[in-house]
Amino acid sequence: MLSVLFATFGAVFLAEIVGDKLLYTTGVLASRYRTAPVMLGMALAFTLKMGVAVLVGTAIARLPRLLVAGVTAASFIGVAVALWRKPVEIDGERREHTARKAALVSFATIFLSEWGDVGQITAATMSARFGQPLVVWVGAVSAMVLKGVLAASVGAGVRGWIRSHVPPRAVRVCGVALMLILGLLSVVETLTGEF
Repeated sequence: MLSVLFATFGAVFLAEIVGDKLLYTTGVLASRYRTAPVMLGMALAFTLKMGVAVLVGTAIARLPRLLVAGVTAASFIGVAVALWRKPVEIDGERREHTARKAALVSFATIFLSEWGDVGQITAATMSARFGQPLVVWVGAVSAMVLKGVLAASVGAGVRGWIRSHVPPRAVRVCGVALMLILGLLSVVETLTGEF
């Protein structure tokens, strides 16, 4: 049982850590919102996504690419619109987001994007191979949460520097641009299988 747990953890972590856009998405979210709510929303999203992966196995890999691309695009565009509509800080005034809002934005962004990605397919494959879905799920969620915690920690560290060195309007424009670019790359990857 422990060998399955560690094998799943290692396989999913390695599959997800190399070039995955959700790593950057989590970092961007943590640079914008408080870290703890981002981690909470992220952990819940990863928990549910890996649960689906383990339960339905390789069927997620067969989801229509156009459907996955559409949901992914809508997710990133939604976050970009939310960032754009947020009031800009004036004269150094800081407005803290509610923990609930930060957790919901993080959950929605992560849960609604990149279905059938390499991490889910790896978890589905491990579940089918070992026949221990609960153990595979724990290993996969642990790997995803560790990846997210690493990204959120870097993003949180960057947040303090950004607040003291970059004008709020520039932060807004960069955040919106990054969400749109990550969304576009996710859609292109979903439709072409490249990146």
